[in-house]
Amino acid sequence: MNSLVCSRPGLFEYKKTAEPRQKSGHSIIKIRRIGVCGTDLHAFEGTQPYFDYPRILGHELAGDILEDSPNGFSAGEAVTIIPYYPCGHCIACRSGKPNCCVSIQVCGVHVDGGMREYLQVPDFALMHGEGLPYDTLALVEPFAIGAHGIQRASVMPGEFVLVVGAGPIGLAAMEFARIAGARVIAMDINERRLRFCRDKLHISHSLLSGTADTIPELKEITNGDMPVVVIDATGNKRAISNGIDYLAHGGRYILIGLQKEDICISHPEFHKRETSLLGSRNATRKDFELVISCFRERRIKPDSLISHRVPFTEVKDVFSSWLDPANGALKPMIEMS
Repeated sequence: MNSLVCSRPGLFEYKKTAEPRQKSGHSIIKIRRIGVCGTDLHAFEGTQPYFDYPRILGHELAGDILEDSPNGFSAGEAVTIIPYYPCGHCIACRSGKPNCCVSIQVCGVHVDGGMREYLQVPDFALMHGEGLPYDTLALVEPFAIGAHGIQRASVMPGEFVLVVGAGPIGLAAMEFARIAGARVIAMDINERRLRFCRDKLHISHSLLSGTADTIPELKEITNGDMPVVVIDATGNKRAISNGIDYLAHGGRYILIGLQKEDICISHPEFHKRETSLLGSRNATRKDFELVISCFRERRIKPDSLISHRVPFTEVKDVFSSWLDPANGALKPMIEMS
């Protein structure tokens, strides 16, 4: 079968690899769609933590089951997957947090992912497609990450929630903050993305980050209180450091974004707020189920995120262009034949 391998940072190569063979406890999926996310872009750049090369990328997936599965999946059924493979017995797994398993294997990061014609996955990773189209199924995983961040933040109705970073994960967090009843504020360095927040998600408040007016504007929006919840979805070191300045006293700061360096936050600013600092990693099956339910009920319309479409055979030639913000690559979608 044809596979696209990231051999080293900056280099993709199409290679012929062996098709997977059916084995107990696993299912084979014929891949139909692959969403491209920040993890894939960072891996290509060489800035993604937890990463070794060569690697087949791709974990936002939709496809068809090839054979009936004993856990209730039928041949030909459209599915997506939970691309995090936990050990099942470490302290995190025993505590009901397989998303942060001590020895987790993430598809497309720690083990080879879905940028190939067929992928074998553990049966426990399968999610029924519930009649959703391939494009929508390939968007379940990034929205589940946003849903998990909002769950970690324990967002309450009426709270002001500032989401810093209006990429796909940030947009997903905004949608689930809205569903939780929050008053959402979007912040980004890119006016085009803020316009998307206003036009497509109907976010009432949007701010360019890093200006002299940022804090005064936040105070005005929140009646002087500042946001009770701040969510970083940038994975940018400077943005993470600055985020504490936007938080209300007694507030919660949630880091969904990820970068390779140490976090640097002003201790006095952190301390005087009695800040709750929380990491949010991956997502759980419950989050995936919530996303699929919201998609089916049309409480969220995710397809507007798709900014580019490209056949699998052309990915190598165009992938690097998606790193340039000027190209507006919000959610590229790879189509398999």
